[in-house]
Amino acid sequence: MAAAILAAATACVKNKETADADGARTCADSVRFEPGQEICFADPTIYVEDSTYYMTGTLGDSSKGFVMLASSDLKNWVPVNGGSYILSTGKSVYGDKGFWAPQIYKENGKYYLFYTANEQTVMAQSSSVSGPYRQDSIKPIDGSVKNIDPFLFKDGEKYYLYHVRFNHGNYIWVAEYDMSTGEIDKSTLKQCLDYTAEWEKTDDGKWDPIMEGPTVIKLGDTYYLFYSANHFLNPDYAMGYATAKSATGPWTKYESNPVLHRSIVGENGSGHGDFFYGTDGKPYYVYHVHNSDSVVAPRKTRIAPLVMDIDKKTIKVDSDNIIIPRISL
Repeated sequence: MAAAILAAATACVKNKETADADGARTCADSVRFEPGQEICFADPTIYVEDSTYYMTGTLGDSSKGFVMLASSDLKNWVPVNGGSYILSTGKSVYGDKGFWAPQIYKENGKYYLFYTANEQTVMAQSSSVSGPYRQDSIKPIDGSVKNIDPFLFKDGEKYYLYHVRFNHGNYIWVAEYDMSTGEIDKSTLKQCLDYTAEWEKTDDGKWDPIMEGPTVIKLGDTYYLFYSANHFLNPDYAMGYATAKSATGPWTKYESNPVLHRSIVGENGSGHGDFFYGTDGKPYYVYHVHNSDSVVAPRKTRIAPLVMDIDKKTIKVDSDNIIIPRISL
């Protein structure tokens, strides 16, 4: 399937988005792509299957849904399905605006897309990684309150949905999740982190505390929670992590956070992405950065190799080998 998807990718006409100083259109964040364009997916995620990488994320126009790109080397990417939407508003899915922060999850031959729309977390499913993703019952996961940035994690026989809830700021919560009903067990809701570190809020009171974009992995007997902090408009938007001995915490923040920050990678607004293992077996983190030192959007996508010491429970970004993914048609 992966080879067929790559082979079927077709060129689309010019991107309508941001141009650089010399007038060349350089940012691919819509359904239109040109060779050589940098990819501009915010809140990106990468799913790996059959030696192929699949990327999706928040588009510059987040009111319509999600598109997908595919690659065999992380550097060169082609549109899947000719650049058409893998999930589209009005087509048997919840939401008509604010399609943000997707995650792809596979279970028993089915693919699930967890995403945000209308400031609600949602799950849709498909028989193919490339979609289309649909819902049998059109509804959010928990419509009782606003909640965003879903991330599903399976630990043993239990599923956990990490997500963000609002309370004079953005905070990461976790609850047990039922795959059959698509609902959380509200009695298990638990806040994961609170704002405690100086790097997590550098705006002198301009915004409420923000902690978002969760990703959870387990290495050995230790759980790692990656999270981003600060407002995404802030140049100091950055990523750190915390560890725990259970999927629900308590979480201990790494003392040398942040591990992804403009002082490390040289670009503003670096954060909110996803962890994955490459086809080479090495760990990576895909994330977004600001468009430039003076402009935030459309945000650009970056891929960072990670250097991990499991014994010491340390994770660092290999800032000398950051990948800038581009369209290659």
